Amino acid sequence: MVKKEKNIQYYEAVGRRKRAVARVRLHLVNKEKIASVGALKIKSGETYINGKHIDKFLTLAYERQFINNPLRLTSNEGRFAISINVSGGGRNGQLEAMVHGISRALEIVDKTTYRPILKKQGMLKRDPRKKERRKVGTGGKARRVKQSPKR
Repeated sequence: MVKKEKNIQYYEAVGRRKRAVARVRLHLVNKEKIASVGALKIKSGETYINGKHIDKFLTLAYERQFINNPLRLTSNEGRFAISINVSGGGRNGQLEAMVHGISRALEIVDKTTYRPILKKQGMLKRDPRKKERRKVGTGGKARRVKQSPKR
């Protein structure tokens, strides 16, 4: 029996931080250096977040650099067409979720080469810190203790 070759079009991973969840796909580009994602045509090296180009979604330069960190560390800038769906959380939580997702997807691409690099930088580790729930009888905060009367 002959094994079928897997026709991989993209590598997919999920990144999380606080309440934010990012579904990341690293698309392999064809000979014309274009990957089609639904109605979008993404060129090699371009990133689309929630259907918008990275320049429209992330207006600050440091945010774009922060997202490209895993790609820069593993020398993969311009190799993939990246599409990201991110939801929940705030701006910073979403940024860190996207970086976590990109790192995990790169780990799937080549585990032996990229895993040690990304692990050393702490990009594969899921940050477990979340907002603590509010408790009853604490006066509106998670850890605040109600003031007791002096007499």
